[in-house]
Amino acid sequence: MRIRAGYEITYECPQPTPMLALLNVHSSRYQDLETPDVLRTEPYAPVTQYHDGFGNLCSRIVLPPGRTVLSADFVVRDSGAPDPVSPEAVQHPVENLPNDVIVFLLASRYCETEHLSDLAWRLFGDIPPGWGRAQAIVKYAHERITFGYEHARPTKTAFEAHEERLGVCRDYAHLAITLCRCMNIPARYCTGYLGDIGVPVVGEMDFSAWFEVYLGDRWHILDARHNKPRIGRILMARGRDATDAAITTSFGPNVLAGFKVITEELS
Repeated sequence: MRIRAGYEITYECPQPTPMLALLNVHSSRYQDLETPDVLRTEPYAPVTQYHDGFGNLCSRIVLPPGRTVLSADFVVRDSGAPDPVSPEAVQHPVENLPNDVIVFLLASRYCETEHLSDLAWRLFGDIPPGWGRAQAIVKYAHERITFGYEHARPTKTAFEAHEERLGVCRDYAHLAITLCRCMNIPARYCTGYLGDIGVPVVGEMDFSAWFEVYLGDRWHILDARHNKPRIGRILMARGRDATDAAITTSFGPNVLAGFKVITEELS
């Protein structure tokens, strides 16, 4: 399968504004790129890049005063297969987890395990550890939150999403991640492209958030927003939560003046 992906994001800044952008395809998908994934700016602004500790390609830009458009348009190959399902995946005791996985058991900015631990153990403590427990958590988060773009709030945490029962894809992911961590299942946040491939087209295209859990010596994709395997995910960034994988982080005042995302299957 060949997928065309890209974006056009417009910012208006009253003064020169440094920005960190995680808009490129993740390093784990570089070999699938059919055309270059290049971050362009209009008007031109220098872009420097580095890889962070999660393998994300980070772009550093200083947006000039006025209007700046960030854009990309590329083609990536994909297997066309839905997300794998692994009912045999086992949960590892914490003492047997790899050192680099332990961080994904800890509380983070949007995943405050201390507020949801007691609830998690009441809800999922009787479910055998492993894939079934992770799936029960996904189902709970999927049913707990009602989706709506009008419910988006950049400061909303997993606990707040749980109590308000409203949110967007990142809130589903944060809630499920937090509950998994409470149950000693390492979980990390993911963001990227997810087009309407194999499902009815609903609304405007946007970037999507999902998460991964560590079971059976590897990471597995799970999606609390959709609660079903999907086709054509293109990972851009991952981390502890949306802080580590934010599409852009600005260091000064700005206004988001335009936002368009492209994700479509090519014949």
